[in-house]
Amino acid sequence: MPPSTHAAWDRRIQRMFGSIAGRYDLMNTLMTFGRHRAWRREVVRRCVPGGPVDVLLDLGAGTGDIAREALRQGAAGRVVAADLTPAMMRVGRARSGSAGIHWSGADALELPFADATFGAVTAGYLLRNVPDVRRAFQEMLRVVRPGGYVVCLDTCPPPQTWLRPLILVHLGLVIPLSGGLITGQWGAYRYLPQSTRAFKTPAELLELMRRVGFEDLAGQRLMLGTMGLVSGRRPRV
Repeated sequence: MPPSTHAAWDRRIQRMFGSIAGRYDLMNTLMTFGRHRAWRREVVRRCVPGGPVDVLLDLGAGTGDIAREALRQGAAGRVVAADLTPAMMRVGRARSGSAGIHWSGADALELPFADATFGAVTAGYLLRNVPDVRRAFQEMLRVVRPGGYVVCLDTCPPPQTWLRPLILVHLGLVIPLSGGLITGQWGAYRYLPQSTRAFKTPAELLELMRRVGFEDLAGQRLMLGTMGLVSGRRPRV
C-alpha cells in the first residue's frame, strides 16, 4: 500500500473511532449481548497457555478491555495497550482497573517496538480495521518472542446456514439503526456491517498466519458464526 493511501486510511479510522469512543463499550455490550466479556477472557487465557508472561501487548486495544482482563487474570507482569486512536485510549485510561496499563500510540502495520519484545500479543477487533492484514500479522510475529502466542478476535462474515438471512438483517439494519441512535454517528455503524461482510473467514485468517510463519494454529467461530477467534505461536527456533 502506498504511504499516502496508508496515511489516509489511518486518518479515517482515527476520526471514526474517535467519534464513538465515549459509547464504544456500551455498543459492544449491546451488539454482543454481553458475550464479549467471556470472549476476552478466552483471548487472554489462550495467549498464555504456559502461564503468565513478563510483558503482554494488547494491540488495537481501544479502551483497554482485553488489557484490563489480562491484568485481572494475572496473565502478565506488565501490559502494554497500543492503539491508533488517542480518543479511545483517553476513555480507557479513565476506566477502573487501568492504572497498571502502559498506553502507547501505535500503527499496527508499523509497530514502534523492537523485535521479540513481548511474551504474548492479543488483538480484539483490530484486523478488520487495518488495510493490510498480512502485514499486521507480520508485525505481530516480529514483536512476539519465539514460543509466544498471538490471539486475535474479530467479527467475520456469517456462514452459509439458514440463519444467514436473519443475521444479515441484524447486521444491515439493527446495528446501524441502534448505533446511530445511541451514538449519533450513523456512518460508523454502517461501516461495521459493511466491513464485516467483506472481511475474511477464520479459516482465511489462519491461512494468512501460516503463510507469515506462525505454527500451532487454532481457530473457531462464536456467536452463530459471526465472530472469529484465531491463534498461533511464533516458532521457538
